[in-house]
Amino acid sequence: MPERGRLAVTGTEKFEWTCGTSAELRLSRSLARPVLGNGYPAEVLTDHWPLAALRLQTPRLELRPPDDEELAALADVAAKGIHLPDQRPFLTPWTHLQPRERALYVIQQHWLTRGQWRPEAWSLGLGVFHDGQPIGMVSLRGHDFPILREVKTGSWLGLDFHGKGFGTEARATLLHLAFAELGAVAALSEVFQDNAASQGVSRKLGYRPDGLSRDVLDGGVVVSDRLRLTRENWEQSQQLPVTVTGLEPCRRFFLPESG
Repeated sequence: MPERGRLAVTGTEKFEWTCGTSAELRLSRSLARPVLGNGYPAEVLTDHWPLAALRLQTPRLELRPPDDEELAALADVAAKGIHLPDQRPFLTPWTHLQPRERALYVIQQHWLTRGQWRPEAWSLGLGVFHDGQPIGMVSLRGHDFPILREVKTGSWLGLDFHGKGFGTEARATLLHLAFAELGAVAALSEVFQDNAASQGVSRKLGYRPDGLSRDVLDGGVVVSDRLRLTRENWEQSQQLPVTVTGLEPCRRFFLPESG
């Protein structure tokens, strides 16, 4: 550990001491790319994985891929609970795990989907932040997206952040990315018929009924509404102002011909 009052220098940072006109000592920091032993600069994460720098901003929220520290904070949000005990919003029962196991599930699922990314099958996991505070996660998924141009969405918010419109705003942000930035033709969703919150968000955003799906849950049959939002219906809906940064280097991860 560096001694108090001394300047610590790492391989990735350069510090300069300068003296001001009032004789006060100021520290200015400038970033320098780390250098390998052979003299060549080492690549930073975004050179290989540009999705790490993707940012989606709305009037109240920022959606971005979390780093590991932020992911741990998001896992803590999940550990505190994301729905009432008698609710079951997901087919996979991960939300009914014990808090510590629930947090670990969030972390491992994020790592898993990132590691399995292919243009033919991908899942973009984004942390949702309000005033810098982590409040939940959303995902945008595509299967054979270069051909089908269809996406699915998923989300969860900490229980303390329900009922504030954050879920609608976060989903609308994903839809902007899909339709306005990536050229999707439809967004699909499957929602349990008794999931009033998710059903309400879908209606607000212009989804239309698209049939039913049946799955096995706890040894019985559970029915979900299949919903579809077409590009035409999305364009006719009220648009949320969204600012997207860092997307251009990422396009080849969604559409290989863009690389």
